[in-house]
Amino acid sequence: MFWTVVPRSVRLAEAPSFGRTIAQHAPTSPGAHAYRRLAEEVMARVQEG
Repeated sequence: MFWTVVPRSVRLAEAPSFGRTIAQHAPTSPGAHAYRRLAEEVMARVQEG
């Protein structure tokens, strides 16, 4: 389980229809920020283990 919650949003939902990641489609959106935080959490956990 991770602490980061990825919020639902229109920008996040529409990114795949444009064939782009959220980081490419809307890099400053709350969803993009949340996915970055989640990636940091995953990397930190991998380094611990």
